Formats: sequence, structure tokens, C-alpha cells
Amino acid sequence: AQANGNEAAQVAIDVYVSSIRHWLGGGMVELGGLDAIAFTGGIGENSPATRAAVVAGLTDLGIEIDSAANKSDATGERRIEAARSPVAIWIIPTNEEVIVARQTRNLLALAS
Repeated sequence: AQANGNEAAQVAIDVYVSSIRHWLGGGMVELGGLDAIAFTGGIGENSPATRAAVVAGLTDLGIEIDSAANKSDATGERRIEAARSPVAIWIIPTNEEVIVARQTRNLLALAS
């Protein structure tokens, strides 16, 4: 929807990115810095634009994405930070269906 110019979809993505950046900043303060950022799940794995938006403007904090690696069609677990970035940026694939199946199995076991 966003790619088709849907304004509401763009607002939703902007709010989503802002929320991630908010929690990322809070985490940096609480932890005294970052060693890595991990993108996972559907959007984290499949949206180079969202990943780029999350880290945009953070080079002064040592967080920089490699644009080519971010846009690559590579699959699997991989790093996408720029060579000079001291903060690693990972894409970690998930299998959400397996997680849901395990949780369902555990709930059914409790019910019996």
C-alpha cells in the first residue's frame, strides 16, 4: 500500500520506524552503548527501506548501514553494517510459524 502512495500506510510505517528508534535510543542509554542491532521478523528481514530508515542519521553514534548489503537479495543470517561501523547490524531470519506451533502445543499440554 505504501508503494502505491497510500498516505495512511506511509504514516503507519513512519510511526513504526519512530517507535523502533525510540526504543533503540533508550536501550543505548540504559546499556551505555550498543554492540549490535538485529532486524528480524517479516519487516526486519524483508524491508531494506525500513532498515535504512531505522538507522538513518545515526552515523554520529557509530551506527552505519552498508547500502549495498542492505539491498542485497542474499538470504539467511547476515551482517549489513558499513565496514567502519563499530556497531554490528544483523538480519536474523525467524520461523514465526514454528514459534506459534510450539506455543500452541504448550498451551494444549497445560489444558490436558
